[in-house]
Amino acid sequence: MKMFIAGEWVDRDERIDVLNPFDGSIIDTVPNGTPADVDAAIASAERGAKVMAAMSAYDRYKILHRAGEIMTERAADLGKTITLEEGKVIAEGMGEAARAQETIELSAEEAKRLTGETLDLSGASNGAGKFGFTLRVPCGVVAAITPFNFPLNLVCHKVGPALAAGNSIVVKPATDTPLSSLKLVEILLQAGLPPEAIQCVTGPGGSVGDSISADPRVRKISFTGSRDIGEHICKTAGLKKVTMELGSNSPLIVMADADLEKVAAATASSGFANAGQVCISAQRILVNEAIYADFLDVLKPTVEGLTTGNPMDENTKMGPMIRERDAERVHSWIQDAVSGGAQLVTGGTREGTLHAPTIVADVDPGMRLSCDEIFGPAIAVSRFDDIDRAIAVANDTNYGLSAAIFTENINWALQYAQQVHSGNIHINWGTQWRADLMPYGGFKDSGMGKEGPKYAVEEMTETKMVVIHQ
Repeated sequence: MKMFIAGEWVDRDERIDVLNPFDGSIIDTVPNGTPADVDAAIASAERGAKVMAAMSAYDRYKILHRAGEIMTERAADLGKTITLEEGKVIAEGMGEAARAQETIELSAEEAKRLTGETLDLSGASNGAGKFGFTLRVPCGVVAAITPFNFPLNLVCHKVGPALAAGNSIVVKPATDTPLSSLKLVEILLQAGLPPEAIQCVTGPGGSVGDSISADPRVRKISFTGSRDIGEHICKTAGLKKVTMELGSNSPLIVMADADLEKVAAATASSGFANAGQVCISAQRILVNEAIYADFLDVLKPTVEGLTTGNPMDENTKMGPMIRERDAERVHSWIQDAVSGGAQLVTGGTREGTLHAPTIVADVDPGMRLSCDEIFGPAIAVSRFDDIDRAIAVANDTNYGLSAAIFTENINWALQYAQQVHSGNIHINWGTQWRADLMPYGGFKDSGMGKEGPKYAVEEMTETKMVVIHQ
């Protein structure tokens, strides 16, 4: 495919192979963009921002609504594209395509809900005879720097709200998974989006991403990815608005009164969907010592039932990791934990990019398998004695994106919800759950700002204060 700059599909002599993570085959190629391409894209986006700001909210709604309809018509192709370039099983690929369509529909509705407020300025000592109100106005040029693991829906979470709010947007998709973003651009143009309202520049983050981040014409950056890259972008960006959706090592607490069958099902779902390559994957499983052995007995066969293989095969439950070096990293972390005294319950093997779903028990919370973000198909199981200790361990991390607890005790549940430092708290389900309309974001090194179309629109607009003097 070609990239989209200044209203045209453009190619370059130097191209990047897009590989199928399962078998290494080349699916397609995309241009290797340059800083010069970024400059042209942002110059075009500046013109596009003026067009979008002048467009009525209803017209923005109509474009996004039509894009949602086209996404429904193209759902099978979008789902297949996601699976081929990212490696998640086809059921997950189709599920992401459906969620992405919903995200665009939600964004369409938010285009009609941009509101300000009136202020009674007579409440100020110098406010007699004054009337005030606020307007929400677009930032201008928004940049979306997106990850590989949800190559369509997480792009929609940035593109949809940006356009709904009246901005233009420059998309820099992950180098491994650019095809879904390019197909989204095709759909938006077919739906009637002005061509200069969206740009999509493909290429490496080190050159393309840095050029976008540093450019002062970009007034807002929305990034999803690792903590280290997020910090680098913030340092590069200078004085502009940023939303950072970063990583985590999400804790899942299992109290002694929990339904172990339900916990096992949620752990398998939360820990191993998309081969664990989800920022809210359940990674640290903290189990009350009274039920520790029983929980492992129930969890082990549940995880062993997750068959791995070709993600296009409907019988496959877990596909490959995105790159072999990532599978190698996961394997080495597991080996380090076992060498340090942890117990391998199941899994622990890999073949190329396919890493077996793995349970490691008796993990010291200080081990890398527990305290860093593994972003792969392995969970670290540790024990605790009471709720206070569980909360202390859950909070003993630089991250704070998602956390969960299983209990029938309402007091424990509320204590957990109030005291755990995390942007998302789940009671009686795993950490990996998200409705696309909800506010979503983390604490601490897990980032800043919120996503979800309603909340992203607020992040992608500025408040203008108007005072009428009588």
